Amino acid sequence: MARPKQEKKENQPSGTGRLTKAEEQVMQAVWRIGKGFAGDIAAAVEEPKPAYRTVLTMIRILEQKGFVGHKEFNGNNQYYPRVSKSDYSGHMLGSLMKNYFNASYASLVSFFLEDNRITDEELETLGRIIEEKRRAQRGTEGEEVQP
Repeated sequence: MARPKQEKKENQPSGTGRLTKAEEQVMQAVWRIGKGFAGDIAAAVEEPKPAYRTVLTMIRILEQKGFVGHKEFNGNNQYYPRVSKSDYSGHMLGSLMKNYFNASYASLVSFFLEDNRITDEELETLGRIIEEKRRAQRGTEGEEVQP
């Protein structure tokens, strides 16, 4: 007996799934250009560039997954990201943190500190960022909210 077809959920962007390597390569191009036609996206894909038809297929898949939307202009589709790079990065980092570092930023950072994976320059930069964040938090602590 044949299995019934699953209904496709139209107009429901999820954009929370994981992208394949090929999908991510095309999505990076979409994020880079902001909006554009298929040819613009294909031209913005970094090397090694997939075939143009492969880019078209990836755009269609990204649209089905809710990562990309389009507007039609004179019969041509102009594509744009429906999920920001920042949102996707945060989702992926959250997944990485949960699955590999027990949801601990300290575990994540210590992983990179092992075997000298972080340069002295990067450590100094991180130290400055942490200190600026501490100062900003101290500055907002204890401040009364004015009506």
